[in-house]
This record gives sequence, C-alpha cells and structure tokens, in this order.
Amino acid sequence: MGSIEGPVYTSVLDGVGATPLVRLNRIVPAGGAPVWVKTEWANPGGSVKDRAALAMVLDAEQRGVLRPGGTIVEGSSGNTGIGLAMVAAVRGYACIVVAPERTTAEKIALLRAYGAEVVLTPGLVPREDPRHVVNLATRIAEETPGGWLADQYGNPANPDVHTATTGPEIWAQTGGRITHLVAGAGTGGTITGTGHHLHEHGVTVVAADPETSRYGGGDGSPYNVEAVGHYLHPLTEQDVWPAVYDTGVADRTERVPDGETLRTVRRLAREEGLLVGASAGLAVAAALRVSAEAGPDGLVVAVLPDSGRIYLSKYFDDAWLTTLGFLDAPEGPLVRDVLGASEPGLTVVPATATVDEARAVLDGYTGPALPVVQPRATSATTWAVPDVVGTITAASLDGVRGDGPVGTHAGPVPAAVGHGENADAARERLSGNESGAGFAGGCGSGAGPGSEDPVLVLVDGRAVHLVSRGDLG
Repeated sequence: MGSIEGPVYTSVLDGVGATPLVRLNRIVPAGGAPVWVKTEWANPGGSVKDRAALAMVLDAEQRGVLRPGGTIVEGSSGNTGIGLAMVAAVRGYACIVVAPERTTAEKIALLRAYGAEVVLTPGLVPREDPRHVVNLATRIAEETPGGWLADQYGNPANPDVHTATTGPEIWAQTGGRITHLVAGAGTGGTITGTGHHLHEHGVTVVAADPETSRYGGGDGSPYNVEAVGHYLHPLTEQDVWPAVYDTGVADRTERVPDGETLRTVRRLAREEGLLVGASAGLAVAAALRVSAEAGPDGLVVAVLPDSGRIYLSKYFDDAWLTTLGFLDAPEGPLVRDVLGASEPGLTVVPATATVDEARAVLDGYTGPALPVVQPRATSATTWAVPDVVGTITAASLDGVRGDGPVGTHAGPVPAAVGHGENADAARERLSGNESGAGFAGGCGSGAGPGSEDPVLVLVDGRAVHLVSRGDLG
C-alpha cells in the first residue's frame, strides 16, 4: 500500500505527472528482462497528454499568445483534447476540439463533459483536404476571436515537458537501472522528450509502431489502434510528419500487427489487472519482444499512454472484435469453417486504373465482384477495409469508355464479416435482421441481401478474401 498521507493539491493541475511505475508479473517471457510500465492514465485527465496540454498552455500564457477569456483550439484524436479541455476548465478558457469521426464515443463524451465544443471531421482524408483535422483546427483558431491553436504537432513545449519530467521520473523510479525505453509515437512528443533524457544515460530507445504506420516504414494504410502511428492517405501530395518528432531518437523500431497489439491489451486486463488502451498494448507488445532479447540483466520500461476505460466500445467489446476478425465467437460453425481453409489473397484493382486495365484483371476472374482499392501497392494480399472503395463486375463496365479511371464506376463498398464470427450470426447480421448490420470498422453494409452480393472476409481487421453471401451457407 502507498503512504497514508497522500499529496495535497491546490488545483487538479498539480496532479499532472509523477505517475507510478508498475511491474508486469504474469505475461513477461520466461528468462526475459523485467518489464515495468509507466502508468500515464494516472494523470488526472487520464492520459500522458495531460503533461503536454498543461505545458503548452502555460507556455502560451507566458508568451502572451493565450490571454484571459481566450479559446483553446486543437485537432486531436481525443487525449490531447481531453487534457486541454481539463486545463481550460481550470484556467477559465473556452475550448474547441476538432476530432476524427472514428474517435471513440467515450472520448467524445469526455470532451463534452469538460465543457469542450467538439467538431467532428472525416479522419481518412488527404493532408491537403480542408476537412483534415489539422487544417480544420487551424482555420477555426484563425476565425475565433481570442483563438489559440495548441498545435501539439509543432509546439516544442510538447516534447520539452517529457525531457523535463517523464524521462527524469523513469530514471529515478528505476534507480538508474533502466536499459530499454519502449514508447509509441503519435505526435512523437513523448518518445522524443523522454528518449532524449534517457539517451544521456545510455538507455536504448525503442519505438513501437503499428505495422502499416509510415513511421516504421509501412505503407501508411489504416490500422485499428487509435492515437499512435502515422496514417497516409494515398492521395496526399506531401507526407508531412510532426515537427516535434525527432525520428533519430529511437535506436530501432518494433512494428507490431494490430492483432498482436489488441490481444496484448486483452491479456493486460485479464492477467495483470491493467485496463489500458491500444497504444499501451502496442508498447507492451513491443516491450515483451525487447524483454526476450535483453535477457534477465536488462530492465525494460514501456510508456502506457491511456486507460482502457475510453475504449470499452472497441477493444473490450467482443462483438466489435469478432466482426473485425480479431476474436473467435464462442460457438461455431465459424465463418472460416464454412468457407474452408485457403491462403489469404485478395485480387484487386486500384481506383486509378483505367477501365480497360480493370477489364484485363476481370478476364478470368471468378469472384462475385472485383474490389476497387485506394492506389497503394497492389501486390499486397490483404487490405485495410477503409482502403476498399467499392467493387466492379464485367457487367457493370458494359458500355463504359476504357480510358477513364475505374474508381468512378465502382459499386457499393461490400459488407464484411470476421473469419471467426459465428456463420449463422454473420448471415443474420448481413441480412439486416439485427442491429449493427453495417461493418464496425467503417465499411458499409453493402447492397441488399442477395446471395450473390460480395462480402469481405476479415482477419485481424484486414480483408483477406472476397466471397458471395451465398458462400456463407
């Protein structure tokens, strides 16, 4: 137990920082290095972003760019916005947060609970699109009297607070015994600031990144882990990375698939009693790899950004996970049992291909429809569902000129099922007989319930096959 005499604060903001370090006991590999986790959800606003939010506001006040009666504006997937809304409530500012539509309902509710105005915008748009979260927040700040854009992506107060606080805390809490720091990068502020301090003590810094994130060399396609990594829309003209992220701070990167991340999140809750978000699961999954490599003489610390309480509708919802192919239903027959074993392989055509090029792909193709996808590397065998923009058939292209882009002729986005769903339940869901017939990951529910309608089959959130509804039994 901790001290009977806890700290006494004159404001909730005094509680930001000095978060506990907790040792993992049951999921660390045998013979591996001890793994300790920095429990950043213990901050009063519930995440590591409280540190940056408070630091950015105090810096803005000191520089005179945020004045009494002003409005704090930020583009955020949730946590920085929540931290800023909390700070705004204490210090008497209005707060406007621009958030991607895919942000969890729990985060949106928290923002509004603190009194913030929430402006939702599409999350999967090109960087130059005026609806992009950063562009929209910038415009709102410029048009709001007394508006101040926090700009977590370019504000040096973001990484600086971690150099001044998070890094020294970890060094002191481990008695200088830490050998490896593992942290993810969203804006890059946490790993940059913390890593800079710990590098001075010879600590190896490891970046944990979603497998398809651009930071670690992925193709930038969508992934199912909020608030970490770098998505790149294929129509973005210039791939802009956060100015605060020093990409040289990490000695190496561990690229972690979504399935490994989300199963680690579940294990942390059920085996360690730690209810955390997916970015924390990502960091721990990477830390377990580092632990196995470092051996018993090492000491690994992973930064856990936030709590799982704001992801109950996603990462801890069995139906959501099963529909996306991350989890198996408790009873069969499962979708994959009905379809039979086969290697993942989705034949596709990019939306930018000409109609004649698409016809060439369709020649000899036997599926119910051909998926049309965002123009990424079409040699891939699995696809992020938001990158599937529709389907075509030979019949749908009858009479269409051959030199135009085929994407303009794509039909509806197919429905989707998880490979581990109960096949009977999946058929019922697709027929619209129960709520939630639409795909949980943002894919539409498709056309009517015809037996020849195309259906994507998902494994760990990615489409691996396209079948007809009739194939499900």
